[in-house]
Amino acid sequence: MSAGPATDADVPGWIAGLGLDGIVDLHVHFLPKPVLDKVWAYFDRAEQHYGRPWPIHYRTPEPERIDTLRALGVKAFAPLVYPHKPGMAEWLTSWVLDFAEQVPEAVPTGTFYPEPGAASYVDSAVRAGARCFKAHVQVGAYDPRDELLDPVWGSLSEAGVPVVIHCGHGPLRGDFTGLEVFEEVLRRHPRLTAVLAHAAMPQFTTAFELMARYPRVHLDTTMVGVPFAEAMSPLPPDWTARLAEVGDRVVLGTDFPNIPYSYATQLRAIAGWAADDRLGEPFLRAVLHDTPAKLLSV
Repeated sequence: MSAGPATDADVPGWIAGLGLDGIVDLHVHFLPKPVLDKVWAYFDRAEQHYGRPWPIHYRTPEPERIDTLRALGVKAFAPLVYPHKPGMAEWLTSWVLDFAEQVPEAVPTGTFYPEPGAASYVDSAVRAGARCFKAHVQVGAYDPRDELLDPVWGSLSEAGVPVVIHCGHGPLRGDFTGLEVFEEVLRRHPRLTAVLAHAAMPQFTTAFELMARYPRVHLDTTMVGVPFAEAMSPLPPDWTARLAEVGDRVVLGTDFPNIPYSYATQLRAIAGWAADDRLGEPFLRAVLHDTPAKLLSV
């Protein structure tokens, strides 16, 4: 089996070699420019925050970033937005719904924050066509068990709309991060379709245990297994064996454009897992296309 694309230029040919007409990325970020500028400014100070540099590999204007995804062969992607304080979520959701109307490959998404009105604007977003939501417990510094969010989790559970949730401790522990916290939400809403961003790093083993208890919990591959992340959150020795148990609940995520390496780097990591005979090309096709396409209804 191929070791994966060496460079971004190799990605389209590698995808075609798998018999796919494109890939589906469930974890991409597009944000209003003033917000994105602040996000990038935060990463510019990564040595203060993380103790190591984090250069943005795709630090280009928005139209160029869209063209980059197209050139890579990304046929559909979820542009994820997230708030860090009250009063942002509804505005960000409105912005990203407009963005998705203008970019054919972009799936309509939304976000939320524990605040009065959250249930109302989430319901409005779903009725407007939002097919995926982002919850960032770490950046938002909120408790996912907040009673203001209970109707949100409930409505998304009933609607079958997936939520990409960053609730693991990586890269920095937050006041309400940790799968033991999020599991309390799942106990109340066991039918929730939850995608654990970054495979809940560094709680990889706990993530698999959670998946065994809740059949609608998925993992995304964002930054998982790449050399940059391995230095902070190395994969457990039984990683591929555990993947073989849940291969149909693993989806491609990359964190494009806010990654300090090429897009091809993430694909090489996933291809490396697929070298395990228990996974192989069927696993690759499921992760890169079939499972995220199903979750996003594309």
